[in-house]
Amino acid sequence: MLVIKDANYPWLLLVPRRHEAVEIIDLDEVEQAQLVAEISRVARALKEITKCEKLNIAALGNMVPQLHVHVIARRSSDAAWPRPVCGWLPPLAHDAEEIQNFISALRRKNLAWLKLMTAF
Repeated sequence: MLVIKDANYPWLLLVPRRHEAVEIIDLDEVEQAQLVAEISRVARALKEITKCEKLNIAALGNMVPQLHVHVIARRSSDAAWPRPVCGWLPPLAHDAEEIQNFISALRRKNLAWLKLMTAF
């Protein structure tokens, strides 16, 4: 799981360790079930930590073909609401202390496999 470097939105990215997978259907049924379980676990943690109104969960791959799933916390007060988050604002740099607090909160939810990623 990765944190997108864009402080406009709490935004996580899950990337299955299957480099050849482009679509969810490229995973076998056991791997699909594991992915859905991990999405649910991450989404629940993100919702609890951010107290968001809505979660956007999508497996988009128009720019990067490797299978990955976006989990984004949304609020009616965010800059792009109700539109999709991509393309509305340039990425906003995270405050160093705030991002560390966010990552620590996720890790307390047993999401220790978290890494930081640059925005795309």
